[in-house]
Amino acid sequence: MKRVEKILKQHKYIKIKLKKIASNHLELKAKINDVKGRFILDTGASNSCLGLDLIDHFKLSTEESESKAAGAGATDMETLLSKDNHIKIGDWKTNKCHLVLFNLSHVNTALKQHNIKEVHGIIGADVLQKGKAFIDYNKNVLYLKKIKK
Repeated sequence: MKRVEKILKQHKYIKIKLKKIASNHLELKAKINDVKGRFILDTGASNSCLGLDLIDHFKLSTEESESKAAGAGATDMETLLSKDNHIKIGDWKTNKCHLVLFNLSHVNTALKQHNIKEVHGIIGADVLQKGKAFIDYNKNVLYLKKIKK
């Protein structure tokens, strides 16, 4: 075990494998409200997001949002908000994950152009900050600090 990994483990960090996909994005698997999904890790996304079409799939309750979403070539998109969701990434988990829902078709269209399977959403900086994240780009590994109960 490398020194950095050992130190992170001593400080209650959980190691999560990432998969580098053809578009050069890092992909990970996660569960939201106990439902499995595929996500892109995006350090530039301020919030974690799901597609609007997945409200029932991930057992979400939603409310109107004043915010507009923008990114990856699309702007001014209508959004909904879903609060206090359970999210589990590897052995890391939290019960207080807020998700922004919007039309992710532009993201999945771009992935399809690289022959990459569609994703359910994006894990953004909100989760990375909550988990005090370290990303090892060389080994495609994400470390998230265990949240105290």
